Amino acid sequence: MWWAYLDMWLSWASAICCNSTTFGFSLHGCVIQAAIGGGYLASARTRGKELRRIQEDEAAGNPFGFLYHDMNSLETSAQTSLPRVAVVMPLKGVGEFNIGNWRTQVTTLYGGGVDFFFVVESTEDPAFDAVSRLLKELGDQVSGRVIVAGMSRTCSQKVHNQLAGVEAMHKDTKYVLFLDDDVRMHPGTIGSVVRHMEENPKIFVTTGFPFDILTQRCLKAYCIFEYHMPCSIGFGASGGQTFFLWGGFMMMHADDFRNNRYGLVTGLRYGGYSDDMTLAAVAAANKRIISSPPDTIFFHPLGRATFKQYWNYLRKQSIVLETHITTVNYLMNRALFYTHCWLSWGLCFPYLTSLIHLLVILRYFFTSNPDFSPDIRTGVVVICCTITSSLIEVLSMKRLSRVETDLCNALSPESTPVSIQPYDWFLVFLSTIISNFMYPFAAITSMMTQHINWSGVDYYFHNGKMCRIERRKKKVKDPKNVTRTKNGAWDANHFQSTIVGRLIQFICG
Repeated sequence: MWWAYLDMWLSWASAICCNSTTFGFSLHGCVIQAAIGGGYLASARTRGKELRRIQEDEAAGNPFGFLYHDMNSLETSAQTSLPRVAVVMPLKGVGEFNIGNWRTQVTTLYGGGVDFFFVVESTEDPAFDAVSRLLKELGDQVSGRVIVAGMSRTCSQKVHNQLAGVEAMHKDTKYVLFLDDDVRMHPGTIGSVVRHMEENPKIFVTTGFPFDILTQRCLKAYCIFEYHMPCSIGFGASGGQTFFLWGGFMMMHADDFRNNRYGLVTGLRYGGYSDDMTLAAVAAANKRIISSPPDTIFFHPLGRATFKQYWNYLRKQSIVLETHITTVNYLMNRALFYTHCWLSWGLCFPYLTSLIHLLVILRYFFTSNPDFSPDIRTGVVVICCTITSSLIEVLSMKRLSRVETDLCNALSPESTPVSIQPYDWFLVFLSTIISNFMYPFAAITSMMTQHINWSGVDYYFHNGKMCRIERRKKKVKDPKNVTRTKNGAWDANHFQSTIVGRLIQFICG
């Protein structure tokens, strides 16, 4: 009797999956995967050209090819004439890899003047003592200091810290570089980016992108890695001008901040939450250039992550689409929101239909029921297309990962080489499904709640601007539609308490 019900259900499911509309959506998902794979190969080609340039320079007798293509640029007269740069690093706490990252950021081989500003919100931040010890250890080797910015009131803490660093710049500073504390910089990066800015003064901002070093076999960390990889296509495929901006690495003209050009300082200071989205909107509105050179790729060590950390990370990535500074910017962010959700669930759809087709095929070959006669041919086509597109995406991602690790190793020859050999590519494949399935839930939650809790601070949004900041020290009434976590913090991410959320959390461990 149970087998009869199973056959009836499988026949019904097979009929739906073999429907022309469902079949079309399945192939659409396969095309999405194949297109992403093509993007990976295009990025690998661009990064590979830069890698070969360095290797050819070294083969031609230039041991400093990772710094300069022309050895004449290493002469003292050329180095001393380089413009002054201010490096601003907003900090919050001390993570597992932060101190090592800070060392790579301050040990630059740039010949011009460089001032390093580590900006914290208060002296109680653990980062204050850690950076103070590091600067004391390095002594006169580094021109750096710690700045206490205080608590933000009208913008995110990161933006507040960045603007405090800008205010501390020397009057002769020509360029300002904003860095996150979780990336490893190469010794020649500042010189390379300054040279890029000098060659084309029309560039508004030069940016880069991280490559995740997976230090542990953790599915949630693999999901973050998989989220980053498709995003990297926008930074690596063109090898130059792009529409995308990553807030972890941004070099800009200092005068743009001194003169509040295009109102960018005002836009950041009053209601600004995301530095990169705000500056990208300013660039688009004023037709300014965002550039991403092929050598601005950086190692980003990634440790073990919990489901809550991963979920909050997705929420942080999606909440930026709820911010805007112009009507055009609002429309673009809405388009990105719906497109990303459509592509994410569209990519997952073939796996659902392929699973049903597989169950139907297995039942077809192991049943004696003469009335069970599903459309096997359509199922085989969908399964074969899904397998093919999955292989294209994963193998292309592996190719890009190998090229980017080789390039980073070449740009930092003094560091211990990193390899993708330990990476578990089955987990990468699994994380592709989980990450794309989860993102629309995070994006919809962000849109509905207009709220994010990040680093213990609650940010609320209204009309595209950050309207309220809460740092609670006493128990208050819970806002509507917001639940309370075990530690007492506001948590609009109540998706975790739903049946689907619990199921995903169980799968992710």
